[in-house]
Amino acid sequence: MTTDVQSVLPTRRDLYYGGGWHAPRGGYADVFNPSTGESLGPVAQADLADVEAAIAAARSGFEAWQGTLPKQRSAVLREIAAIIRANAEEFALLDAANCGNPVTALLRDAENAATKLDYFAGVALEAKGATIPAGKDMMCMTVREPWGVCLRIGAFNHPLSFAGGKLGAPLAAGNVVIMKPSPQAPLSALRLAELIEGVAPAGVINFLTCGLEATQALVAHPQVDMVSIVGSIATGRAVAKACADRLKPMICELSGKNALIAYPDADIAKTVEGAVRGMNFTWCGQSCGSTSRLFVHESIHDAVVDGVIAATRRFTPGIATDKATNMGAIISKAQFDKIMDYIALGRQQGATLRLGGARPSAPELGNGYFIEPTIFTDVTPDMAIAHEEIFGPVLSVIKWSDEAEMMQHVNAVDYGLTAAIYTTDLSTAHRAARQVQSGFVWINDTSSHYIGAPFGGYKLSGVGREESIEELLEFTQIKTVKIAL
Repeated sequence: MTTDVQSVLPTRRDLYYGGGWHAPRGGYADVFNPSTGESLGPVAQADLADVEAAIAAARSGFEAWQGTLPKQRSAVLREIAAIIRANAEEFALLDAANCGNPVTALLRDAENAATKLDYFAGVALEAKGATIPAGKDMMCMTVREPWGVCLRIGAFNHPLSFAGGKLGAPLAAGNVVIMKPSPQAPLSALRLAELIEGVAPAGVINFLTCGLEATQALVAHPQVDMVSIVGSIATGRAVAKACADRLKPMICELSGKNALIAYPDADIAKTVEGAVRGMNFTWCGQSCGSTSRLFVHESIHDAVVDGVIAATRRFTPGIATDKATNMGAIISKAQFDKIMDYIALGRQQGATLRLGGARPSAPELGNGYFIEPTIFTDVTPDMAIAHEEIFGPVLSVIKWSDEAEMMQHVNAVDYGLTAAIYTTDLSTAHRAARQVQSGFVWINDTSSHYIGAPFGGYKLSGVGREESIEELLEFTQIKTVKIAL
């Protein structure tokens, strides 16, 4: 694997739509390496005129693409998947430099994107309708048709996984896509656009880098038929309001304040491993699915806490592009400051800081945004660190004794993305899984996704399901056809 970041940076920094590259009317803005603070160069910033031009190009692309056979769409997806796999190491290095996650871990993101594309290539024929009994002189049937121009808005924590993998479902269903990567980490999306140029017909796949005003215009535009977003609750609400005027369909995967529940009979070693893995310390806890609330029964509390602290010590913040690094950098100074404020607030509100909570002292990390893996005990559900999403490497341990009271606290938050339950009793596992208000529940496991298994949240953690046949169907609308024979 090369470690020369300059060698993998995209050459093209403009807007890609309509099968070609276009200089932005809105100018350019630099993006940065959160590990070092260094500039990674300028990236195009679309303005409202650019938005109009990109949407017009996508609209034109849809007119041709919607009539293609599923096998033709599948061939395009498989070719993109092969390109991503062939360039996985370069993508991983590029994302490590741009988003701050460790380069070795980001190799999995490349494979994840390719796997999703292959999956949706394989299920493209499943976007089908049904026949409905209507009498001897009638024929009634449904057909599934694409929405049209679909906007997909990505987040900074898995840039390539979002830019590549989220092309799969809408394209397989016959839609065209405008991909809007995170403004903080857009470089792998631009590199992907360079590599797949010409794979799909003009206007079918489009990449637009832009700020808030242009994003708002994209979401609200009457010629954008559907919107999908990965982001915060605040961003999801703003998108939903913009979609509301036209009753525009949307999928959103939003914030999480996910619980891992350890019952008295839980296997302590497996619980410790699951709690540490579930926190996603490698990603600095910058994951919607991180199990940042650890509810541990009082009978095993001390043993689990000691094990979690010991196991967490293996994570050491480092420069993300270094292959030896197992914990990366926070995406920006604003996010760094927010996390540090929460750590200070946790201490002020009476939680006990058992590990971390500070910026690393290593001089080579002085220009980046690094925070040590942090563990609090003696946390009560009313504390801010126990019920507000921090999106950082901060684990709150909550001791419990009464199951009903514990479950009430688990479900008291506005979030409901994931939950993990550790127990060796089958009845307890099923009962708890039914009670937790989360869209995805692990039993004696955590953080693992399985392609084909619907992923999405309850409550304010999201709308819709992805990574499964349900995602494909979300990108279709049903038409009923009734025929008098």
